[in-house]
Amino acid sequence: QVQVAESGGGMMQPGGSLRLSCTASGGDISISNMAWYRSAPGKQRELVARISRGGSKNYNDDVAGRFTISRDGAKNTVYLQMDRLKPEDTAVYYCDANIFSATTRTWGQYSGQGTQVTVSS
Repeated sequence: QVQVAESGGGMMQPGGSLRLSCTASGGDISISNMAWYRSAPGKQRELVARISRGGSKNYNDDVAGRFTISRDGAKNTVYLQMDRLKPEDTAVYYCDANIFSATTRTWGQYSGQGTQVTVSS
């Protein structure tokens, strides 16, 4: 069964850094785009950053220059390095991946359960 799981959330003071990880698993899989979204109370879920299989990256304007997305293809893992954190970065962060399963021979969009990031002094 294909799934993705996030880790690395927590609480940090403004100006600090956190690194999120997300690993996909489930047998013989191939991953296309991977992305991070976030959902904060009272706000719509928004795209934080996206990375293609080839390494092309897109960022939300609010995080550009502070966050860095990267991936390790051999580990089926995507990372989100978050620097110079602000209180407005507080949210649940979700990993999203477009994954092909050789077992079912189908593409699917998979999201994790989310990891809480809280930025507060």
